Amino acid sequence: MSDYNNTQHLEFSDNLLLSQLVGPSDAYLTKIETYFGVTIVLRGNQVAISGSDLEVGYAKNTLQFLYAKLTKGQEIDSESVEDAIRLVRTSVNLQSGNTNTANYKNGLTTKRRMIFPRSSNQGEYLNAIQTKDMVFGIGPAGTGKTYLAVAVGISMLIAGKINKIILTRPAVEAGEKLGFLPGDMKEKVDPYLRPLYDAMHDMLTSEQIERRMTNGEIEIAPLAFMRGRTLANAFVILDEAQNTTPVQMKMFLTRLGNNAQMVITGDLSQIDLPIGIESGLQQAVRILKNIPDITIITFDETDIVRHPIVAKVVNAYEKFSKETHA
Repeated sequence: MSDYNNTQHLEFSDNLLLSQLVGPSDAYLTKIETYFGVTIVLRGNQVAISGSDLEVGYAKNTLQFLYAKLTKGQEIDSESVEDAIRLVRTSVNLQSGNTNTANYKNGLTTKRRMIFPRSSNQGEYLNAIQTKDMVFGIGPAGTGKTYLAVAVGISMLIAGKINKIILTRPAVEAGEKLGFLPGDMKEKVDPYLRPLYDAMHDMLTSEQIERRMTNGEIEIAPLAFMRGRTLANAFVILDEAQNTTPVQMKMFLTRLGNNAQMVITGDLSQIDLPIGIESGLQQAVRILKNIPDITIITFDETDIVRHPIVAKVVNAYEKFSKETHA
């Protein structure tokens, strides 16, 4: 049989779930067909997938993964189909043709929603955060580095595993002096911390966030406020870490106390420090990369879960940067 003339069949026992799997007017099957370049034919409760061996395997694994979600009572939509395609494409074992989805079976529970990893690297990232006391997440915008870290923190806080969440980031003056901004110190630094607020609002109601911030269970502060403290019984996230200096990074990392975890996230392609000052994140990764108790997860454009054009923008800038340096 030719590599480009392979047909595999799948049979689904629940016709109601099958109707959800194919989508309105077979839209989800069409999306999978288009992405992998295969032909999918639905007859009764059976699906026939035709195409090259590799692409048929991808499409088959995608359908099986989505059907498994439906059997667990989870809904699927166009976005979750795209997530499944991305996950299968990046986690498939090309030698065996098997997709390792062990990392993706259990979601994170927050007050407002269940949160699942949407790529292979996101699954590894979540596993690392749940098993290591210090994790670095490095990669371009839109890969879920901060969002997933906040989700783990919220989940642990709800479960009573920690006493508080501390969210911090450096207040780098990117062309506008803090002193020129109106308001008190909180009002001056809030714009820098807005992405952290946005992530929390996707997981907790406004009332829950306000209550937990008032009683000290959630603390959001500029990095400078961490100096001199020992952060114990807490889940601590340093966001936008590429804009720390080496001194700031060392100060922050040495704050780790008992029963505490740290997640450090950043994008080394978006450093806003003055020319001549090395990024503390860049230096830390170089210094700490061989310590077994520290995990460093690197994301790329295949992990971007925003609008599809974002990945194309990232690719274009990376290509431009390489050509410029060359």
